[in-house]
Amino acid sequence: MKKIIGLTLIVSVVLSACGTKHDVKSNTAADFTASYNSINKEQLIGHIKVLASDEFEGRAPSSKGEELTLDYLTKQLTALGFKPGNGDSFLQAVPMVSIEASPDMTLSIGGKDYQYGHDMVMSSSRISDFEQLKDSELVFVGYGVNAPEYNWNDYQGLDVKGKTVVILVNDPGFATQDPTLFNGNAMTYYGRWTYKYEEASRQGAEGAIIIHETAPASYNWSVVEHSWTGPQFGFVRDDFNKGRVAVEGWVNSDVAKELFAKAGLNFEQAKAEAAKGSYHIDMGNLTASITVKNTVKESVSYNFIATLPGSTKPDEHIIYTAHWDHLGKDTSLTGDQIYNGAVDNASGTGALIEVAEAFAQLPIAPMRSITIMAVTAEEQGLLGSKFYAANPIIPAAKTVANINMDALGVDGRSSDVSVYGLGQSELDNFLKAAVNKQGRVIAGDPRPAAGIYYRSDHFAFANIGIPALYAKTGKTPVDEATKVLRAQLKDSLGKCYHNLCDEYNEAWDMSGAVQDMQAFFEIGYQLSKENVWPQWSQTSEFKR
Repeated sequence: MKKIIGLTLIVSVVLSACGTKHDVKSNTAADFTASYNSINKEQLIGHIKVLASDEFEGRAPSSKGEELTLDYLTKQLTALGFKPGNGDSFLQAVPMVSIEASPDMTLSIGGKDYQYGHDMVMSSSRISDFEQLKDSELVFVGYGVNAPEYNWNDYQGLDVKGKTVVILVNDPGFATQDPTLFNGNAMTYYGRWTYKYEEASRQGAEGAIIIHETAPASYNWSVVEHSWTGPQFGFVRDDFNKGRVAVEGWVNSDVAKELFAKAGLNFEQAKAEAAKGSYHIDMGNLTASITVKNTVKESVSYNFIATLPGSTKPDEHIIYTAHWDHLGKDTSLTGDQIYNGAVDNASGTGALIEVAEAFAQLPIAPMRSITIMAVTAEEQGLLGSKFYAANPIIPAAKTVANINMDALGVDGRSSDVSVYGLGQSELDNFLKAAVNKQGRVIAGDPRPAAGIYYRSDHFAFANIGIPALYAKTGKTPVDEATKVLRAQLKDSLGKCYHNLCDEYNEAWDMSGAVQDMQAFFEIGYQLSKENVWPQWSQTSEFKR
């Protein structure tokens, strides 16, 4: 890893808190410690309870919940002395379109109708009243990857115009566990569902169907049911998204096995062949027919941006991010209708306020500016952060680093810290120094197959060259009591991801989250008073 200054120097600077050299505009070590210790779980819990309350209705973009969330953030950050981050406004407008597919649809393949929700979830990203597939020939394209750098092209020699491609989730590295293939067990962007649809569209396909399997997807079928039904938000493009496949969606693995059998193929054998190299095969005479009826609404949602201006270098920024949005509510349900999103991501949004407060309590503003950014529509495909990256208020060349907080740990302290994308940049060095002071060590991604580095808002910053850090409480419990608590909470936390039960739980232990926030504050504090510009590692795909 290239170093712009030695690791030893970085560690010594961080461990000394304020260092040995101060000018008249420096905070003291005692000032830093007081701000560091001001971060506490009681205040974090208070923010989570407000943001994840029923009153906020699940914080869907362009909803009453958004209005309440933005108002809450504005009041909190204004009280802390932060200034509007977009000229004279705390808000950046993000023009979007909401497309809601009617659940009154069936997918007809091989003489059988498959039901919405139970068997499949289909939709369209095109801005139109309805889209359809009519007797569209099915073609299995393996992992649906076109990656010249890996000498892999599942579409090689194949014309899919007018056809519907059937695609495996994740990438061949996960399937084979071969560390020399793609990125081995760690998912690359080629494994993400977003890429699958994008590549199918580039290839000219009419439809794209991803086969859901829990292990390679890293989530169960219920996440598909809840995340890709109801209003889906996107951007309005000049072609009204006609460049996208007409129909896209998922089928569960049982449906997939049935379809392959109808085509005279064995699903497991086809998967094995697809993992060996570029692969595609016609699925007999099977065709797909479906009509997707859309309710289309143009709307505007907002990113929230607040800045504590730097004392000597106000044009250079450290940006903290978290997404404020969640899934809103489903009025078709009886009983509970609200996806409160307490862990995901009222926890990260509350953490933004806590970190902001720690900086605000410093007697002297940091040399560099601290910017707090709560972005919209992460649950819809990182739309808010993507829009910001395409329309940055702070130039990328003036953005020192991004530190992202998404779904903080709620099950106690760990002796380690999970770093998603470990080795991507020199920000790892700053994190290591900060957590070592807490008696913790940094560890790699505990779920590399899930591709989490590509699944939260830091990804958009990384894509425009800004070193971005995403880390959270690790997997090694600090003591036996925490181990017991984690065993008790494991099932509920797993099943509540993108489900109605993601609500605040009095059994949660936020002490690990507090340590994380303190470490993130310290990283920003050190960066805010240095001339250092963290660099990408030589092996990072983002270095270019």
